[in-house]
Amino acid sequence: ISPFDAWLALRGLRTLPMRVERHNRTALAVAQFLAGQPAVKTVNYPGLTSHPQHELAKRQMHGYGGLLSFELRGGYAAAEQLIATLGIPARSPSLGGVRSVVVQPAAMWANELTDEQLAEAGVPAGLVRLAVGLEHEADLIADLTNGLATLPDTTTE
Repeated sequence: ISPFDAWLALRGLRTLPMRVERHNRTALAVAQFLAGQPAVKTVNYPGLTSHPQHELAKRQMHGYGGLLSFELRGGYAAAEQLIATLGIPARSPSLGGVRSVVVQPAAMWANELTDEQLAEAGVPAGLVRLAVGLEHEADLIADLTNGLATLPDTTTE
């Protein structure tokens, strides 16, 4: 690689432990918050004790990563509305970086797969994927709180 690229890689490696720790801590806080929300049907994050592979992740990992997903009770429309109201994460299919990114997997595949194919593949219409960046956890949770407050009451579903 070029000298400049090598310098960039070295610079990034020097702060990698701090960034990974922040991703892990913030993602766990966000997952725990979402798990307690009535509009959220499920949260997929190995750091939660409710996750089916939590014990395995606990044995194998030093933190649970910065990527999580959650399913909203209101389905496709609720996921779309939530993402549209969020101010911090960018809407992007990327796995992120220093900035949080959010995407609705069913919307990404809507032109390629039918609703039945998506369901068969395990991609519910209301699924939201969030790759947590380096923002402060309280800011992300406040943003999600505001977004969830815009959704219709679906707790009876």
